[in-house]
Amino acid sequence: MYLTELANALIRKRQTLATVESCTGGGIAAKCTDLAGSSEWFIGGVITYSNAMKIQLGVSQIDIESSGAVSRTVVEQMASKGLEYCQSDWCIAVSGVAGPGGGSMEKPVGTVWLAWAGPNLLRSESAFFSGDRVQVRQQTVDYSLVKLIELLK
Repeated sequence: MYLTELANALIRKRQTLATVESCTGGGIAAKCTDLAGSSEWFIGGVITYSNAMKIQLGVSQIDIESSGAVSRTVVEQMASKGLEYCQSDWCIAVSGVAGPGGGSMEKPVGTVWLAWAGPNLLRSESAFFSGDRVQVRQQTVDYSLVKLIELLK
């Protein structure tokens, strides 16, 4: 299973992970802590479900207003601020439209922005996941963690 692979990679590198989550509502952190012994590599997470919480973490209100919460600039700030706040080596941040409502022509339901911040690295990308709310959230959790394994290699 990919979670064991992630844990082993982080332990081998003596690195830690934190999360800043919006659309997944703590699902990435929950998945990490499903694995016994995860306290060795998983620091914790922040759920910034509302824009107010994103701003409290340090995300620019101007960027949220101009680009929207589901955007590259916002998730990159979420990941960078998460590194600082949690004092971890890596941080995964996600913000998206899980549905069933909230979508638009520009950002339909299933649109998710993800960011990974780590040692001398900040990556982000947009993804589109299909299905209902539960499926979009689960795909976001899985994709974010599998992508981190790739970045750790």
